[in-house]
Amino acid sequence: MNRRQFVLGSLAGFGALASHPAAASHTGEDESLYCAALATLRANTVRLPSWPHPVLTEGSNYHGVWLECGPHEAAVYAAIDPAARARARNNHLLFFALQKPDGQLPYSVKAAGPGFGQIQMVVPIAATAWHLARDLRDEELLARAYSACSRWDLWLRKYRNTRGTGLCEGFCTFDTGMDNSPRWNGVPNTCPDGDARRCPSAPGLPRLCPDLSATVYGGRVALAAMAMALGRTSEADRWTSDAEHIRALILDRLYDRQEGAFYDLDAYNRFVRVRSAATLRVLGEHVPDQRLFNEIWSRQVGNPHAFWAPYPFPSVALNDPAFVRPIPANSWGGASQALTALRAPRWMPHYGKSAELARLMQQWVAAMRRNGGFHQQLDPLAGAFTPDPGGYSPAALVFLEFSRRLTIEKSLSS
Repeated sequence: MNRRQFVLGSLAGFGALASHPAAASHTGEDESLYCAALATLRANTVRLPSWPHPVLTEGSNYHGVWLECGPHEAAVYAAIDPAARARARNNHLLFFALQKPDGQLPYSVKAAGPGFGQIQMVVPIAATAWHLARDLRDEELLARAYSACSRWDLWLRKYRNTRGTGLCEGFCTFDTGMDNSPRWNGVPNTCPDGDARRCPSAPGLPRLCPDLSATVYGGRVALAAMAMALGRTSEADRWTSDAEHIRALILDRLYDRQEGAFYDLDAYNRFVRVRSAATLRVLGEHVPDQRLFNEIWSRQVGNPHAFWAPYPFPSVALNDPAFVRPIPANSWGGASQALTALRAPRWMPHYGKSAELARLMQQWVAAMRRNGGFHQQLDPLAGAFTPDPGGYSPAALVFLEFSRRLTIEKSLSS
């Protein structure tokens, strides 16, 4: 897309879906839950002391906005309710405004201010910013996103490539946001002194991480598109080349063809063999081609003994010895997380799994109807939510977005 095409705008993405006449169709038992979900999002839209404009926060136990998910969630909210587009914009500009001079983005912004003790990234903020700027025809957001995300990429190259491999390194558990995951057993939660530039002294660190590297890849793909829209053709070519470089490294060094899964590679060049949702996050950025995806799907992601549980997707494969039972609160050790479900539409249709996505959405909506609230995680086999305070924005968005998509699919097929 060049600058003229950008200015003219596109009806692709959230704008087209939000305008669909079936998007607001809710009747019967869903009506009260639909209203409760919207009320949850309104209640979780607040002003933080370090930013004067309203932003969508996580809610429940999480009083702030996180880099790994806050921009994406706000963009999904805008797809559901066009009146929320300003909040989607704010959930990006918040991070850009609080970026450090050296290029580091905060991993979260809470009432106490921004935090910089880990990188905690999943969905690339460059990707959500690009799609939002494109669909809103927002040249200011485009320019600010391109500048901020370019500097963030340079920061990651400088401070999270200490082994010189070209891949993105994980220093601590919270870098990936996988709290209480056996993937990170024995590793500190955060970096020393709240400084994400510092790697803790723990065996096997730093690790080469497939999901963090995939986030970098997805960010570079988006930066190439932004550069092209800004008329910076040579920069777009460089971003494309850099994206393909890290993509090749992910596939070459972090994929185990024997098991059909992506793994961390520790400082001793050994795979950390926990089949976690890291593989799903690599799919989220479309790193594998269709042939490789088919292999991963058949062996792991679409395998009912591994990730294709009755309520997809568990954060650790069902048949992995590391799966944590019974399921505790806030656990990426096995529970199916609302965040993972909310990200599924980013990759499942891309790989031709629209029917399976519909099944996933139906299962989550059915579980929420039974539960009547908006909680962080559920049991992938029983569909029972883990008790927590409720009012969790990602879960409310799962219900609203999945209901919307299912309604649209039903109307298109009738």
